[in-house]
Amino acid sequence: MTEIYTTATFDELFLNLPKKIQTKAEEKTKLFRENSFNPILRTEKLHPKGHDVWSFRVDIHYRIVFKFTGKDIVEFRFIGHHNQIYDYNIFK
Repeated sequence: MTEIYTTATFDELFLNLPKKIQTKAEEKTKLFRENSFNPILRTEKLHPKGHDVWSFRVDIHYRIVFKFTGKDIVEFRFIGHHNQIYDYNIFK
């Protein structure tokens, strides 16, 4: 099972999402904990690839961006509309 930590940015963004998206995100996070690469999530590595930052789908428009920080340990860095991903400094 995957252990998940969140950044302050992620927490703030999550709280500002519509409740419907928050609920979907919680459901998808449960799937993610069991299998980070569940096909339903469409987990993918983001560009630039050298930074090892990944995302998975909450729904057709929303994504959670994360980074593996250890074996079965991830840090959620961003949640929001997929068009906003590169507006945040998720690659540090």
